[in-house]
Amino acid sequence: MNTGNEFDSMEIEAIEDLYKKYKEAPESVDESFRYFFQGFDLATNRFPLIPNEKNGGIEHSPKELNVMRLITAYRRRGHLFTKTNPVRARRSYTPTLAIENFDLSEKDLDLVFEAGKEVGLGRATLRDIITLLEETYCASIGVEYRYMTNPDKVKWLQEKMESSRNREDLPIEKKLHILSLLIEASGFEDYMHKKFVGQKRFSLEGSESIIPALEAIISRGGDYNVNDIVIGMAHRGRLNVLTNIMKKPYSQVFREFNAQNYDEEIKYGDVKYHLGYSNTIDYEGRKISMNLAPNPSHLEAVGPVVQGIARAKLENDHNLNYDEVLPIVVHGDAAIAGQGVVYETIQFSRLGGYKTGGTIHIVINNQVGFTTSYLQARSSTYCTDVAKVTQSPVFHVNGDDPEAMVFVAKLALEFRQEFNTDVFIDLLSYRKYGHNEGDEPRFTQPELYDIIAKHKNPRDIYADRLISEKVVEGAVFDKMVSDFHRKLDKSYEDSLKSNKLNFQPFLSDKNSHLRLPAPQDFEKEVNTKVSRELFLDLAKRITTLPGDRQFFNKTTRLFSQRASMIEANSYDWAMGELMAYATLAKEMIPVRLSGQDSERGTFSHRHAEIVTEDEGTEKYFPLKNLGGEQAPVRVYNSMLSEYGILGFEYGYSLAFPDGLTIWEAQFGDFYNVGQVIVDQYICSAQEKWGLKSGLVMFLPHGYEGQGAEHSSGRMERFLALCGNNNMQVVNCTTPANLFHVIRRQMYRDFRIPLIVFTPKSLLRHPECTSSISDFTEGRFMEVIEDTELQSKSEIKRLILCTGKIYYELKDARREKNSGDVSIIRLEQLYPFPEKQIRDLINSYPEDTELVWVQEEPLNMGASLYVKQRLEDKNIQVISRPASGVTAEGLTALHKINQAKIIDKVFE
Repeated sequence: MNTGNEFDSMEIEAIEDLYKKYKEAPESVDESFRYFFQGFDLATNRFPLIPNEKNGGIEHSPKELNVMRLITAYRRRGHLFTKTNPVRARRSYTPTLAIENFDLSEKDLDLVFEAGKEVGLGRATLRDIITLLEETYCASIGVEYRYMTNPDKVKWLQEKMESSRNREDLPIEKKLHILSLLIEASGFEDYMHKKFVGQKRFSLEGSESIIPALEAIISRGGDYNVNDIVIGMAHRGRLNVLTNIMKKPYSQVFREFNAQNYDEEIKYGDVKYHLGYSNTIDYEGRKISMNLAPNPSHLEAVGPVVQGIARAKLENDHNLNYDEVLPIVVHGDAAIAGQGVVYETIQFSRLGGYKTGGTIHIVINNQVGFTTSYLQARSSTYCTDVAKVTQSPVFHVNGDDPEAMVFVAKLALEFRQEFNTDVFIDLLSYRKYGHNEGDEPRFTQPELYDIIAKHKNPRDIYADRLISEKVVEGAVFDKMVSDFHRKLDKSYEDSLKSNKLNFQPFLSDKNSHLRLPAPQDFEKEVNTKVSRELFLDLAKRITTLPGDRQFFNKTTRLFSQRASMIEANSYDWAMGELMAYATLAKEMIPVRLSGQDSERGTFSHRHAEIVTEDEGTEKYFPLKNLGGEQAPVRVYNSMLSEYGILGFEYGYSLAFPDGLTIWEAQFGDFYNVGQVIVDQYICSAQEKWGLKSGLVMFLPHGYEGQGAEHSSGRMERFLALCGNNNMQVVNCTTPANLFHVIRRQMYRDFRIPLIVFTPKSLLRHPECTSSISDFTEGRFMEVIEDTELQSKSEIKRLILCTGKIYYELKDARREKNSGDVSIIRLEQLYPFPEKQIRDLINSYPEDTELVWVQEEPLNMGASLYVKQRLEDKNIQVISRPASGVTAEGLTALHKINQAKIIDKVFE
């Protein structure tokens, strides 16, 4: 808030009354006054006070108060009056910081004020106080920070900035180093513009100052114990960051413009400005792991992925030492303001299970979207206003001032390491061309691009400055530019030696022991059995509550029921799932499960954590008490987010392929809020970027009359995305099959995503159980034969189905005594177990009618997919009619339509 208006309309007596209230109870006054009085108290400790003879009180100089108001206003609102825009005038804001607005005048400029002590000057003239405030808050750097409610953070920043006036006097060698980095940044863009005419590269030109800023963060990171950096960014400037920060060879980038194919197994690949890169860089004898995550054109999708990668590294490599892992996310101005996933990611940034200790956000602010003006792109004052959600400071910096950018980058790093919270840097700049190099920006921004066409780039502006400061001679600068050009010429020649790309895997240090899958891999059995002794021991441990704690009666009864399953040798769905986690943990394979309500489970089946009766303040985690050594089992309730959290868990799975990572939807169809992550990462990243993710998605699916939004996990969408062994899709019908498919995910020498359609009503279905031998002697069954069949020769109709409808068909067959109908369960839909299915079909009489039965409408579910896979078979389909919605809204209608499906099967 701005306090100027309040004081302008108040008498000094009213201010003194308010001050008395503040002294009695600070929280009783408005935050804006509270901040003012805090600063005032600091100054009045050293102010000369004049006794008021009339009432025996204290009288303060009104002008001292006015100067304090002025100081507070600069700290709060100085960012509105900066010189941060390199190519056009800033918008006007009122009231301004003119001294007349604070009941001061030019006559006061040379008066000495005690308030100078507040900004570290001691007793100082108003002129000197204003000079310090202008240089600190209104020059090339503007700062928003006074909305932060943590006084330690405010004080820390305030002292750092005001003591240095937000600048650093750099020695000559540091200035020349910045110049050298700008020469590389601008020279690389110049070279590509001339060498690859008209080709898209999403140039950094106009924003080159980000390169010395990133280099400053990385090179100084070691001073603050940073040794692992994870970067996410969109396409603008990506090639420049890849080469000049990540140290990807220039020749490799040049080859990407001309290459015809790949050396490796990658089938499709991706455009050069989406590719990721991993490297270990030596900075002054320190090794820093650097990872730039691959990203799609879907802006900001990479943000939560970066957070997941960073969290996985923190938990599994760095013992949750937040100082050692640094996430950096580079945004565009239109994207950070417009994409909701940014809000989601920032909102979970401080939550347990997701926290990464703060991200440095850098916005390449071109002041325009594709063609959209910033005035049309947001309602907020700044594109970075989302930072206020977590009370993170924002630095607005003139992109033509690389020294300011480097200073802010260092300060941002120091703040992040001190407080482990997010920091935002808004790099006010421009883009030299249109959205891409083939686009004409003058169609929509003629005035702006007329200015840009005449504007020197940051390299040349900084070179002129250093030449005028006699730091470098013009001829030396010209030679530096031409030498770098010759270096690029050599790299270009090297790039022509091959027309094939060598695909460098992302996070290869984490997944080099894993390979990409081949079709034959899915025909091999995987041993997922466990010993009977281990199974029984763990089953007892996870069903036994500690006797020294008080639990709710229902909780005690639930665990007693689970314990009885051991005696009855009949394990339900929850036990099958929990035993998969428990056995993996005892085999030293960590487990992570995350989703809305995942600790208890949406349908109250899991109870991975148990709340005690002691006001719910203490929890007990059976899976963390397995006896002896075990790997961690982490189960988290996520915030109400699909897009952000699904992206996070995908990133986690990339950086920790040796652990099981699961994301669970509250209801299956809610995953579609995160459809971008499914389309751009989960189903395609293996073929685009060679990524190796073993992420598991749990999608509750099944028609029980709960309406259109609580019935379908949209199986058809996943099946449409399946190809080239990119993922697995299963719909299990027994606890043991779930147990084995979860364990199978960790006992292969490759990683691909696993989509599991999980049940709802089957969680408590009396027949949906497994015996101990199913766990200790069995395996995952892609197809389950009819276990109640007497003789195949009597069969007239062979039913293929998947999921919980099997139990309804089974009940109906028993009820109708239809011995001529056989039911086969398809448990794995992709990769399609074609040989097993065909062998089974062929084992029945030739004239057996083949029918696919599903609950979903004809245009949904697996019907069209299965017909395509078995196109030579005359398969009939029984389902709901094709529809634009997944299910009926009324329970009564659901029952009618469900009965029609079942009845039709046994006509």
